[in-house]
Amino acid sequence: MDFGFGAEDEELRGHARAWLAEHLVGPYAQARGLGGPGSEHEGVAARRAWERELGRGGWIGQGWEAEGYGNRRLSLTGQVVWAEEYAALRAPGRVGHIGENLLAPTLIAYGSREQRDRFLPGIARGEELWCQGYSEPGAGSDLAGIRTAGVRDAADGLFRVTGQKIWTSLAQDADWCFVLARTEPGSRRHRGLSFLLVRMDQPGRIDVRPIRQMSGTSEFNEVFFDGAVAAEVVGGEGDGWSVAMGLLALERGVSTLVQQVGFAAELERVLAAYAACGAGDPVLRERLVRQWAELRTMRWNALRTLGAASAAGGGAAGGGAPSVAKLLWGGWHRRLGELAVEVRGAAAAAGAEPWAPGLPYELGLDEAQRLFLFTRADTIYGGSDEIQRNLIAERVLGLPKESR
Repeated sequence: MDFGFGAEDEELRGHARAWLAEHLVGPYAQARGLGGPGSEHEGVAARRAWERELGRGGWIGQGWEAEGYGNRRLSLTGQVVWAEEYAALRAPGRVGHIGENLLAPTLIAYGSREQRDRFLPGIARGEELWCQGYSEPGAGSDLAGIRTAGVRDAADGLFRVTGQKIWTSLAQDADWCFVLARTEPGSRRHRGLSFLLVRMDQPGRIDVRPIRQMSGTSEFNEVFFDGAVAAEVVGGEGDGWSVAMGLLALERGVSTLVQQVGFAAELERVLAAYAACGAGDPVLRERLVRQWAELRTMRWNALRTLGAASAAGGGAAGGGAPSVAKLLWGGWHRRLGELAVEVRGAAAAAGAEPWAPGLPYELGLDEAQRLFLFTRADTIYGGSDEIQRNLIAERVLGLPKESR
C-alpha cells in the first residue's frame, strides 16, 4: 500500500494549518504544550474547551470506520497530516483521546447501532470524556485476573458494579468509564467477563482517589465502585474478554502511528537542548542518532502493519503486531527520557528552589525531568514488556505456555 502524500493530502495540510492558526488563540494558545507526559493535570479547563472546539471543526473521529456522527473521515495519510500539523504547533494535549481512539472504534466493531448513536456523537463533539477501567490491585498486567464484580439487579435488569480499579488515567475528569467486570459468579480467568459502560457521576457509588507519582503529579487514579450502575453492556454479557482484546489491539497498534508524531516533536526538543549545551559528547551524539533512526524504523513498521490490515479489509492489526509495537515504542520513549536528562547533565537534577537543611528536595519539574520520570512507566502500563513477550512467544512463536 502506498503511504506517500498526494495532492489531496497537501491540500488538507494547508486547510489544517489555516484552521489551527485561526482557532488556536486566546486561552487555547496559552495551553500550548500542556497535557504531555507528566502534565495531564495542567490547563484541564482550557483543554476541555479546546476538545469541544475540535469537535465543532469535525476533527475528532477521523479514523473511525463510521461517519455521520459529526466527524470527518480521513484517509490514513490524512490523519498523519493532521497529526503532524497539530504537533508542529504544540497544540494542547488531548483530553478525549481515550474515547476517540479506544472506545469509539470498539463500539463500531462490537457495539449495537443504538450504542453507537448514543455515545459516538458526544465523543465527536468533544463533550463526553472517557477513562478505562481495566487494571486492578493484585492483578497487575494479568487482565484475566480481575475481581471487580457486576451483579444484575432483578428490579431493573442493570448491572451494579463493585470493586476497585487502579492506574486509571484521567478518571478525575472523565464523564464515563468502560469497565471490564466479572458478571458470572464463580467464573475464572477470561470466562464470565463483560464490557460495561459506567457513568462516573454517581455520588456515593464511585470514589476517585488520585495516585501521587514520583513526578509529583497525579495522572493516574484509584477508582472504587460500590454498587455503581452500568448503563450498557457492549458485545453481549459474558463476551467481555473478546471485546477487551479487540480494544487492546487498537491501543497497542493502530494509534501508535499518530503517537509517533508527538515522539518526533519531543526528540526535536532533546536535540535542540543537546545543541544548546555545546554538542560536544560523541557518545551522546551517537545515542541521539540511534534514537532518531529507531523512530524512523518504528514509523515504517507501523505503516507496514497498517497497510497489511488495510489490504485485508481494515480493522486492528492481528497476530503479534500490537505487542511488537508496544515493546518498540515503550522502550524507545523510556530511553528518550533518559537522554533528555543526560543531555542537560547535572542541571537536570536541579531543584525548583535552593536547597537548605530541613527542607524537602523538590525537582524543578521542567520538561526534561517530567519526560524522564513519566517515561519510566512506559514499559509497564498498557501491558508490561514481560506480558508482551509472553504473548509473542505463545501466540506467534507457538512456544509452551508458562506453568501456573
